[in-house]
Amino acid sequence: MDVETKFNMKFIWSICLVAAMGGLLFGYDWVVINGAKPFFEKYFNLTTPSQIGWAMSCALVGCLIGSVTSGISSDKFGRKRLLILSAFIFFFSAIGTGLADNFSTFVLFRILGGVAIGLASNLSPMYIAEAAPANVRGQFVAVNQLTIVIGILAAPFVNWLIAKPVPEAATAAEILNSWNGQYAWRWMFGAAAIPALVFFILMFIVPESPRWLIKNGKDKQAQDVLEKIGGASYAVDAVQQVKDTLTNEIERVNFKDLLEPKMMKILAIGIFLAVFQQWCGINTVIYYADEIFTAAGYGVSDILFNIVIMGSVFVVFSFAAIFTVDRFGRKILLLLGSAGLALTYIPIGVCYHTRSTGLHVLVLVVTAIACYAFSLAPVVWVLLSEIFPNRIRGAAMSVAVFALWTGCFTLTYTFPAMNASLGTAKTFWIYAIICAVGFWFVKIFVPETKGKTLEQIEKELVD
Repeated sequence: MDVETKFNMKFIWSICLVAAMGGLLFGYDWVVINGAKPFFEKYFNLTTPSQIGWAMSCALVGCLIGSVTSGISSDKFGRKRLLILSAFIFFFSAIGTGLADNFSTFVLFRILGGVAIGLASNLSPMYIAEAAPANVRGQFVAVNQLTIVIGILAAPFVNWLIAKPVPEAATAAEILNSWNGQYAWRWMFGAAAIPALVFFILMFIVPESPRWLIKNGKDKQAQDVLEKIGGASYAVDAVQQVKDTLTNEIERVNFKDLLEPKMMKILAIGIFLAVFQQWCGINTVIYYADEIFTAAGYGVSDILFNIVIMGSVFVVFSFAAIFTVDRFGRKILLLLGSAGLALTYIPIGVCYHTRSTGLHVLVLVVTAIACYAFSLAPVVWVLLSEIFPNRIRGAAMSVAVFALWTGCFTLTYTFPAMNASLGTAKTFWIYAIICAVGFWFVKIFVPETKGKTLEQIEKELVD
């Protein structure tokens, strides 16, 4: 393919940003529940740990369902249709959760929201990877991670705008009968309906993934899309490269292909990366920031400010990943991030072990966030969208994303127990060991995919 091809960057940016709205809604829907928690708990009279835990984690059931069904469906029906479906479910679940008048209905719509998250977390990066040119593919897939972070930051901001201040001495009954207890939490969930509707409408405008079109025998439609991306010569070359990897595979989806030895090796790499992204431990810092900073000696107002700092650093270093992933490569960023996390967790553990508190703990935690934000957070999604062959990408991606959400659940579920039984110091040291193992795995087994077409990557890994 001609390296001097002039790409239509305006068109590429437009379709990729629309697809990345799935990441924005993913981030918002995943985090919005934290701000609404004190109020819907009072409304539904949730008092037992099991009730509260189910309310906070039920969406994960939907995530697992969405990630599995996306693989079965996207290879058959296309990436675009499934993204449109995810936008509709986001909209429907936002409205339904906001209007719920009993706990069972609330849980049902939260699970539906999780289905949308599972679909979007799989399909948005995959669609972007299949549409973007090889030399900037990493940058565009990393944009999806940035939109996730923006959604994560938008949720507490929207919650803050909607909720009214609660007096410290307010009783449970007063909170229940207040604006927050009756209406605010509903608007917090319902607010997601607006971007979901925009996402739904815009997805009808963007084209189907050209690689999916070729796989399903729609070469002319694929060539039209590819011409808009890089011109006639680029389109001809791209179509031929994809077809060369799809011998006897047109309109065929055979999930037994995942069991082929070479395919299983690639799938194992994808599953490891997906689980490692979660088990590296950084999500415990995000989900349990209040407990971590309390243990470090911070008060409530300081904790809230520290969380804002964490979020800001996450955004800044997500931008750093966008501008470096195609310049330096995927592997070097993963190695730097893994090593950085391991080396940061060790002194964090020492601080908790020696009961050392203060600004240095915040600096270390923010350093860990930065290491994660420019490496594992975006780059794992980039690699998952790249390493699987055209003919089975949807199915393989769904298996990897299912593993990712399973890793997320086990990490989130085990942290409180580990923290209580082992202490914060030993917990962080365990995460340091996991990151060291991850560093070794990436160094030995993970291929570099920078600047290569998806078809070149496939030939190197499968042929």
